[in-house]
Amino acid sequence: QVQLVESGGGLVQAGDSLRLSCAASGRTSSVYTMGWFRQALGKEREFVAAVTRSDGNTHYADSVKGRFTISRDNTKNTVYLQMNSLKPEDTAVYYCAAGSVRYQVRSRSLYDYWGQGTQVTVSS
Repeated sequence: QVQLVESGGGLVQAGDSLRLSCAASGRTSSVYTMGWFRQALGKEREFVAAVTRSDGNTHYADSVKGRFTISRDNTKNTVYLQMNSLKPEDTAVYYCAAGSVRYQVRSRSLYDYWGQGTQVTVSS
């Protein structure tokens, strides 16, 4: 089992920045990809970004490309999501995810472990 704990959410104004963190513990050797998803009120959970363990390849949703940066510290088993130029439409609960998925990293059904979520609210 792998446990994921997110932190860093909050209330900010449009144009501000936030950094989310997700610390993994437990059987982390089984985790190849770590990612972030988000779910706005009344909407389905959607892919935001992902990073793979070995080569550090990153993947982004078109809606956040150029504004968000995902990074991973394998020594700390922690993944970060730096969010810049935040918009009101970025408001959502952000979830950290981890799993052995290697290729279809945008598919939430392929992730094995999920955090409890952290709220990000962007006011206009």
